[in-house]
Amino acid sequence: MTVEDDKDELAALDALEKEASEFNKDAEIDRILKAFKLDAYAVLNLQPGIPESAIKLQYRKLSLLIHPDKTSNPLAPSAFDRLKKAQTELMDSTARTHLDNCIADARSLLMRALKLTPDSPEMKEPLSSEIKEAWRKKTVEVLVDAEHRRRKQLKAQMQEEGREQRKVDEEVEARKRKREHEAAWEQTRETRIGSWRDFKGGKGESAGAGVGPKDGGKKKKKLKVLG
Repeated sequence: MTVEDDKDELAALDALEKEASEFNKDAEIDRILKAFKLDAYAVLNLQPGIPESAIKLQYRKLSLLIHPDKTSNPLAPSAFDRLKKAQTELMDSTARTHLDNCIADARSLLMRALKLTPDSPEMKEPLSSEIKEAWRKKTVEVLVDAEHRRRKQLKAQMQEEGREQRKVDEEVEARKRKREHEAAWEQTRETRIGSWRDFKGGKGESAGAGVGPKDGGKKKKKLKVLG
């Protein structure tokens, strides 16, 4: 085998490796985008109850694999953003507790539906694929229901805040109109006073002009009564 043959073989192996790597990236991007986005564990392909160190490690591993700068897949940015959001949620204690509670509620609802208890053989590890799938579906239902309630509460809160804001705006507008009215009233004060003085003065002159001298008027004739 010549040197050129060795180079060709290495190039072929590199091409295969690159193709396999791109396939893995595309497969992971597809998995992330198909995972239920309200379940951060599903997005990161993790199980509940793991330590934060494992979450960080998994995120680093997957983010390097599907980073938009490392692949030509046009869906990489969307998958990367969803991965980052899931990691942020699991690193937030309040959000993670909420998710853990929803998953626990789903497990309880599943056992109730199947008439099982925590001691039932079906609920012992390792769980069967049927139980895992049923638990996953129930978790989706619980998370969707919780999200609906959250949005409903948020909508009610926004409506209440809107009513309060409108009330405040109306009060501000009322005070503004009152100030404008008082200012306009004050600006016309001198005009009103002058008009009143003119009115009073004209009334006095009219009253004086209506009274004639005692002997200057004609006496009215008395009507003779017939009879």
